[in-house]
Amino acid sequence: MKILITGGAGFIGSAVIRKAVEVGHHVINVDCLTYAANLSSLASVTKNKNHLFLKQDIRDPEAMSQIFEKHQPDVVLHLAAESHVDRSIDSPRAFLETNIFGTFTLLETARAYFHRLEDSRKSLFRFHHVSTDEVFGDLNLGAPPFSETSRYDPSSPYSASKAASDHLVRAWGRTYGLPIIVTNCSNNYGPFQFPEKLVPVVILKAMRKQPIPVYGSGKQIRDWLYVEDHAAALLTVLQSGKNGETYNIGGNNERTNIDVVTTICRLMDQHFDSEIQHEGLIKFVIDRPGHDKRYAVNTEKVSRELKVKPSVSFDEGFETTVLWYLQNEAWWGPLLEFEKFGERLGLEI
Repeated sequence: MKILITGGAGFIGSAVIRKAVEVGHHVINVDCLTYAANLSSLASVTKNKNHLFLKQDIRDPEAMSQIFEKHQPDVVLHLAAESHVDRSIDSPRAFLETNIFGTFTLLETARAYFHRLEDSRKSLFRFHHVSTDEVFGDLNLGAPPFSETSRYDPSSPYSASKAASDHLVRAWGRTYGLPIIVTNCSNNYGPFQFPEKLVPVVILKAMRKQPIPVYGSGKQIRDWLYVEDHAAALLTVLQSGKNGETYNIGGNNERTNIDVVTTICRLMDQHFDSEIQHEGLIKFVIDRPGHDKRYAVNTEKVSRELKVKPSVSFDEGFETTVLWYLQNEAWWGPLLEFEKFGERLGLEI
């Protein structure tokens, strides 16, 4: 397929592109290169003839129209988004502009493009929108995981903006006949993740023997999905999913945040420095405003209908991730200088 991927220089997007190119798809990678994008994550495919990078903003309707018309994608995989909850608390406008108005612009461009296609190509076209489990809001302890029909109840500006974009995508499918698919994923982790999210923060703080911040009690529960498993699942859904459907993609690995942190600390004891116990660096800090207690998704539908299942276990995935960061300072080192690593966000309320 010729796949137009938005946000392809980001964490999940770059994983999808590496896998897509590996299996022979042609990728048009559209990314405006915000702070969390990194083209070095695509070093393995930069010179591959099946990967074309275009620095453009999905909020620019003229640029998007020109890209669709010139490159004639078979399908769209929409990953571009502002995604850090803490940043959304401090600066919500950027999240509305990218996640809502950016998605709107892309939908309108795709709609016009789709209706001009010949019937044979229309039957293959689809707009696959990648979303998050956070749109469902807070899940009570002991409650069954969110299903594809769970009620939306977002808690943060980030999750509210993603919920809005999900609704737009479904409305364009219902009203305009645009072939759409929505996927909602759980917490991703793995190599090439920008060092503002929990997992890389813990690893890099531990390397520096600096305090490891844990919000509140650390008892918040998340389902952890290895990014390469997510990338493979997205390509399967893109090829074989049913138009108009929603699929939950998860790792079936529910863990408290403090469990994740202590797991990483023990791996750092084993692989980095056995002279100290890195758990001693843990420091509990003021919790994030509106912090949801638990997220978890029921993945039975995607498993049953598309045979999608995670292949990487929690222990295997976290060890691989820790080792990758230990061995790839050339990738993350420059990002720490840019990001003022360790500076707390999400407290300006």
